[in-house]
Amino acid sequence: MADDGARVPVTFDHCDHIAGPFFHGTRYALLPGDELVPGRASNFQAGRVSNNVYFSALVETAAWGAELASALAGDAGRGHVYVVSPLGPFEDDPNVTDKKFPGNVTQSYRSRHPLRVVEEVRDWVGHDPAVLQGMLARLAALREQGLDLIED
Repeated sequence: MADDGARVPVTFDHCDHIAGPFFHGTRYALLPGDELVPGRASNFQAGRVSNNVYFSALVETAAWGAELASALAGDAGRGHVYVVSPLGPFEDDPNVTDKKFPGNVTQSYRSRHPLRVVEEVRDWVGHDPAVLQGMLARLAALREQGLDLIED
């Protein structure tokens, strides 16, 4: 935020004003020091390679990532949330920024550079199973309508 309370957009050229901590949710078990890199299969669209790695300054946003990635892959577990450190510049995630609400309320970002895993967050709170199923149903409906677009 700027001093007057106005939101300052996060861009690759202007991201130093966002200090973290940062979190990443995934279905994969990782170790401190592991790196999450772009160029891997997307958790949210089959057959799509993601050009970015996504992360958030909010544990709850990362929890959604962990739960959705696990559920969409058919994994029985709830996934994992990690504290991560971006190894390069990052920007607001355009898939959520200014879409439903002004600004970046989910504090979601993306980078074309790796994220280094610092540690696992073990005490994160997941969503109620009915809420998770509702989100999965909304994603399926968007997919059926051809509206599950990801700007990557």
